[in-house]
Amino acid sequence: MTLFELVAIILVLAAGFGYLNARYVKLPTTIGIMLLSLLFSLGLILIGVFAPSVEKIARDIVSQFDFEDALLDVMLCYLLFAGALHVDLSDLAKQKWVIALMATVGVVLSTLLIGTATFYLLPLFGIETKFIYCLLFGALISPTDPVAVLGILKKAGVGKSLETKITGESLFNDGVGVVVFLALLGIATGKYEFSAAYIGGLFAIEVLGGIALGAGLGFLGFWLLKRINNYQVEVLITLALVTGGYAFASHFHLSGPLAMVLSGLMIGNHGRLLAMSDTTREHLDLFWELVDEILNALLFALIGLELIIIANQFSIQTFALGLIMIVMVLMSRAAAVSLPVIILKPFRHFSDGAIKMLTWGGLRGGISVALALALPVEAERGIFLKLTYMVVIFSITVQGLTVSKLYRSINRTGAAVTNDPGKQAP
Repeated sequence: MTLFELVAIILVLAAGFGYLNARYVKLPTTIGIMLLSLLFSLGLILIGVFAPSVEKIARDIVSQFDFEDALLDVMLCYLLFAGALHVDLSDLAKQKWVIALMATVGVVLSTLLIGTATFYLLPLFGIETKFIYCLLFGALISPTDPVAVLGILKKAGVGKSLETKITGESLFNDGVGVVVFLALLGIATGKYEFSAAYIGGLFAIEVLGGIALGAGLGFLGFWLLKRINNYQVEVLITLALVTGGYAFASHFHLSGPLAMVLSGLMIGNHGRLLAMSDTTREHLDLFWELVDEILNALLFALIGLELIIIANQFSIQTFALGLIMIVMVLMSRAAAVSLPVIILKPFRHFSDGAIKMLTWGGLRGGISVALALALPVEAERGIFLKLTYMVVIFSITVQGLTVSKLYRSINRTGAAVTNDPGKQAP
């Protein structure tokens, strides 16, 4: 089957799921498409009980679509740029220390906590593996997914300050998380020895190089956009900057995700205000919103369809382990966001329930699945992929559908305490 035929099948399915969700289910688009895709996959699996050839054909089709390459090498650059394009840089600057700590210290701490807990938990289920492989799992499941977060927070109705913290962290911590994952992967495969020089060098090249490239791309885009007034060409320039910039970053082993975030922030703020006419601004926003929506639909449809590949590998033992892992990931997330809040609380105000919201609003998504697929087979890829899948499905569906309810509940409680003359707000 050709690549065009594969893309056509996924696009038709995503459009069909999107229509059914908009017409009947009426959930947030990304969640609705993923749930319908999961139901579709389950239906094919059930049909396969009576007609194995049907399930085999479906599995063969889905297995030909390389989820890891499709997301990390193609979709991610456009999704990150589109997400960063609409983030207010001044709001982001106000939360810079919170975001910086959560995207660095928080990711590393979460990686260590999840990796250590996994190392001691797996033997209880008869699975023996190396500590470095457990750390790899911790690294791939720790970063919150900007694709999942941005799509859901738009409709969650959370406060501006909290939304900026969660969105800003998700935009930056996936780049840091990928660097941590690559560092651990190099050690696990024996390509590099564990040393401060190796980790520091990788961090400098990937992270600092990606930030520098993003700033350069943003400045170049601003310079080009300011000198013309033709919205067709200006939209084409932004598309070329994203595509060419990400390819350049991949070739020279720089952090493409961080480069896309920085360039998107610069063009979306300084470029929008100083280099674009109203007509260009309108068409640019519309173009990237459509790109964002279409790629999100394809991505979440693919997440649901991946069930066809891994469903026959699940057992009661795996399911029980997955449920425990969901709790572990949430507890590690709570610890990872609590540390920055505790460090910064003497110097700045945090809203009531900030830790709860940052914990519950830190969604995992396609990036974790893609990194799990990148694990070598000897690193227990099978079990870690299934655990990752369960965490991601829970995160997007349960957390994604309830994050706005949690926010309203915290606000009501805070308001009631504040208005009670006998009590003080926490």
